[in-house]
Amino acid sequence: MIAAVGVIVGTIALFLVLSVFSGLKTFSSHFLNATDPDIRITASKGKSFLFTSHIKETLDSTKDILSYAKVIEERAFFKYGKKEQIAYIKGVDSNYTKVVKVDSLIFSGNWIDFNTNTALVGNGIGNKLSIGILNYGEPLHIYVPKSGKKYIGNPDKAFKKVSTQAVGVFSISEELDNKFVFTSLNLSQELLNYKENQISAIDIKNKKGEAISIAKSLKKKLGPDFNILTREELNAVFYKILNTEKLIAYLIFTLVLIIALFNVIGSIIMMILDKKTNLKTLFNLGASVKEIKQIFIFQGILLTVVGLLAGISLGVVLILCQNKFHLFMISQNIPYPIELKLINVIIVCITITTLGYIAAKIASSRISKKLVEE
Repeated sequence: MIAAVGVIVGTIALFLVLSVFSGLKTFSSHFLNATDPDIRITASKGKSFLFTSHIKETLDSTKDILSYAKVIEERAFFKYGKKEQIAYIKGVDSNYTKVVKVDSLIFSGNWIDFNTNTALVGNGIGNKLSIGILNYGEPLHIYVPKSGKKYIGNPDKAFKKVSTQAVGVFSISEELDNKFVFTSLNLSQELLNYKENQISAIDIKNKKGEAISIAKSLKKKLGPDFNILTREELNAVFYKILNTEKLIAYLIFTLVLIIALFNVIGSIIMMILDKKTNLKTLFNLGASVKEIKQIFIFQGILLTVVGLLAGISLGVVLILCQNKFHLFMISQNIPYPIELKLINVIIVCITITTLGYIAAKIASSRISKKLVEE
């Protein structure tokens, strides 16, 4: 019973840890889906490129592209009243919300109006500048340095300036809330002195599961002048860190399981010593040492499987309870994410049964011809 309890506890721990990492990945991916496109096209050299008829024809003719949007992104200086802040201006066209559902993350106000000079600010920027939504008495001023190599003696002439009206505030994460202010593409082009077809990036939404094949196709058609990255490639560091942490956690809890399975080894060895007389009888009746060993291997596997099934069952119950009743919380409004996935059940089953078999094999190795003949 003690050995079985050890296996059950170890199984629950490993299963829950893997499920938590699956939940964290899904939870984080929800925000990435609302901030990053399926595919992004940028210039290999420089900050901008021209949206030519060749690019348009390529995108329009590529199968499985559902929509695309033109984007401009540049560092800028923001001023509201007497407060100032450096962040990034992100100019987008009217198709942008069809590609990236950032409008679903607005918690105050509205999405930008493309017919007027309006802006959607991040929550962090809004707090730092004390921006009042739809406060028409105080515009949000945006400055960027004028391009050129000539020396400018008057600082007032060194910057290009536009005035906008803040109409909404979005909240995604602390990093992005302090980074972006969304405006219309035309306003950003005016501010940066860009041409009508000059942009920083093209964001693409495609049919589910087709991002990799579409990216490969676009790379062939558009050539080396463009970088074409999927969402996973755009967030490669994030996914790498998450997968590395999951692997480390798996190895740590597997080590805990190995220690727990020493109880299985101990219990089988104690059983062998306790049944020494019975083993001698079996041997004398014609059972071979190998067949006697298989009895205890089977016993070890049976003990492990019972512990595995009990642990998985309790783990599933805990996951369902957490998702329904929110027993553990990250913050006051956000429950700790955990997800029930078949792949985690398979990983736990393979790990436990393999370690259980090895433990039973080690314990049964104590049986020898000398032991049963004594």
